[in-house]
Amino acid sequence: NPEEGESAKIPIIAGTKLNGRIGNTSLGALVMRTDQASVDSLGVPATTMGAVRIRQDVLDDSSVGLIATFGDPLGRSGSRMAGVDATYRTSEFLGDKSLLVGIWGMRSDRDDLAGDKNAYGFRIDYPNDLIGVALTSITIGDAVQPSLGFAPRTGVRVWEGGVDFNPRPSWKLVRQMFHEIGGVLYTDLGTRWESYEVKINPLDWQLESGDRITFKILPQGDKPPEDFDVFESPSQIVTIGAGTYQWTRYSMVAGLAEKRILSGEVGYEFGRFYDGHLKTLEATLALRPWSIVSLEFSGERNHADLPGGSFTQYLYSIRAEVKPSADLQVSSFLQYDNESRSFGTNTRLRWTFNPLGDLFVVFNHNMVRNLGDRFTFDSNQLLVKAQYAYRL
Repeated sequence: NPEEGESAKIPIIAGTKLNGRIGNTSLGALVMRTDQASVDSLGVPATTMGAVRIRQDVLDDSSVGLIATFGDPLGRSGSRMAGVDATYRTSEFLGDKSLLVGIWGMRSDRDDLAGDKNAYGFRIDYPNDLIGVALTSITIGDAVQPSLGFAPRTGVRVWEGGVDFNPRPSWKLVRQMFHEIGGVLYTDLGTRWESYEVKINPLDWQLESGDRITFKILPQGDKPPEDFDVFESPSQIVTIGAGTYQWTRYSMVAGLAEKRILSGEVGYEFGRFYDGHLKTLEATLALRPWSIVSLEFSGERNHADLPGGSFTQYLYSIRAEVKPSADLQVSSFLQYDNESRSFGTNTRLRWTFNPLGDLFVVFNHNMVRNLGDRFTFDSNQLLVKAQYAYRL
């Protein structure tokens, strides 16, 4: 959002960070001073920002905590946020079962905001081997706009939950069966639904070999309040109109166990998509010829037929990693997609020169494919970071 200045660079004058643990208390704090800058031809004043997080362990595995921030990257006045949370965790519920119950709440504020500035929620999780039950609720007010952080969606209530039944049959070929019914529902701050996704998992078997096969049924719905572009490339734009949509998709996945030198996964998803159809094919191939070397090749292809137009979108990636020793790691990630027509690479070296110290060297390189099908330079970035922990 250019109005928020997310694409602008604001220079940092200085900063300090503190993190550690004293007894049963964990503490983290960060304070930063930024310099004056220009964002969208508007002057941004020098400002000081900070964040602090404290967590206190209680009972055997439970905790209570608080978080607070102050300051705004664009110098907007009155920016602050505070929140509290509590988590109860036990592995002795009903004798030997696991149970987690958590609640949290926060309030963000800024002088230019008006409306509901509160967010809160709870989580109940019963994650056990045969039967699992989970329920999460999140409410985010329409004026929740933390300056240090982000709210992915405001003015919304989110309900997410599910029930798992995971028996271990006495069959020679099947180690465990996973069955699930669950989903996520988004509503406004009243009770009107905005979007939902249901997952029905009648078949998900893990074989004794470690291989796995799954089949899922995915009812979905969405009420976009305005038109939006579902595919946008230099030569084509496909739009989905505002309205109410409900559809069902189906997914099939088969995967080989990671213990093999050659492993991977292939998945096919099909069915309706908004007011048209969408077919998705995904595949991953992993190669580990030696313990210090791993290669992974991935690809995804989406073909959609919609009233607004048809398109084919694909994404290819390669991930390579070399670990000559426990102290040295070099990894590289390459990716290309035909929607942005961009090819990017990220290469990172991590050297642990001391049990308390690490050196990171990161190189990013990006190119863009123009309408003449030629790649042109876009950007380069070299980052070097050294860190050393001092323990009292």
